[in-house]
Amino acid sequence: MRIISGLFKGKKILQPADKITRPLKDLTKESVFNVIEHSNKFSVNIKDSIILDLYSGVGSFGLECLSREAKFVTFIENYRGVLPILKKNLFSLKNINNYEILNQDINLKSEIILSKLRKKNDIIFLDPPYKDKNLHKILSNIYNNKILKKDGIVIIHRHKKENDKFPENFKILEKKIYGISKIVFGLF
Repeated sequence: MRIISGLFKGKKILQPADKITRPLKDLTKESVFNVIEHSNKFSVNIKDSIILDLYSGVGSFGLECLSREAKFVTFIENYRGVLPILKKNLFSLKNINNYEILNQDINLKSEIILSKLRKKNDIIFLDPPYKDKNLHKILSNIYNNKILKKDGIVIIHRHKKENDKFPENFKILEKKIYGISKIVFGLF
């Protein structure tokens, strides 16, 4: 896996040796960024955006945003098997300090964690484990804590066969299937 575009184009992204973490594949990631850049259903510019990367794993999505000159990225991850790799990936970017890592379990404390975020986000990316059933709760807490900007978008990476229940006020703008992955673009 590599960073696809921007300041750090071609930089290798370290991955864990275990099979628990499921990093966002390059082809899927490239497709997500193409939709962000070219969709007529929403208007978000990565450059100068504030990004929240939930269940960030090795940081593939957030690293790509930093490379594309995002203003700030917050990574939330708690899996001990991947946190050191996320930190190494960020450290390897050299002289980048417009990010923070929160070592928190978003499933156990989403309401508290999200209520403490100081920034409103242009993009919130969620990449929970495929079998995770907390998506409705997390999305509700995102909405209740008003951490998404008025014109911001939520991007969700799921297994294509997963039938998630979304909050009533969550509007799906677009769905894309890439291999076994499903990407959902939406807003409140």
